[in-house]
Amino acid sequence: MEVLPDIVGSDPVILFCGMAGAESTKRREHYYASPGNSFWESAHLSGLTPRRLRPEEDHTVVEHSLGLTDLVGHWDHHTGRGWVEIDRLVEAVERWQPAFLAFTAKGTAAHAARALGHRPPGLGIAPWGLGHSDVFVLPGTSGANQRKDYDGRPTRIAWWRDLASLAEPELRTRRTGA
Repeated sequence: MEVLPDIVGSDPVILFCGMAGAESTKRREHYYASPGNSFWESAHLSGLTPRRLRPEEDHTVVEHSLGLTDLVGHWDHHTGRGWVEIDRLVEAVERWQPAFLAFTAKGTAAHAARALGHRPPGLGIAPWGLGHSDVFVLPGTSGANQRKDYDGRPTRIAWWRDLASLAEPELRTRRTGA
């Protein structure tokens, strides 16, 4: 399976974590490059990036104190069961120590939670963290995720703005070097 390399600078505030191993993520060359994926638009509309980045600009997230990684999953399509490489994610979070580990879908967060012995969280701040990082769960950015209700919110972007608001003090500090 192809897994994209992590894109993380020396001091990320938010580390976004998607799912590698799902059919929709195979054979991609950049993060969140699938047609209809709203990740880059959401990052911009929430204020986390000054403009909408293109997937081929994914390497520039480090300039905004952001990082990109994946929870690596392995699926047995005959049994419908799978497992995730949780140790890889735990080691990465402990090494980079972001203020927030933001899962970019509830399903991804649920896989990680179960692997860590927690109950799957809803959207927003999870009741558990990972290392020194708070866990924040965002609605899935896939074009297939077109619901009318996102855990009490009418749009996905409301959750992105909550994350941006929580991270803003730390982002401001790291961006200005204060």
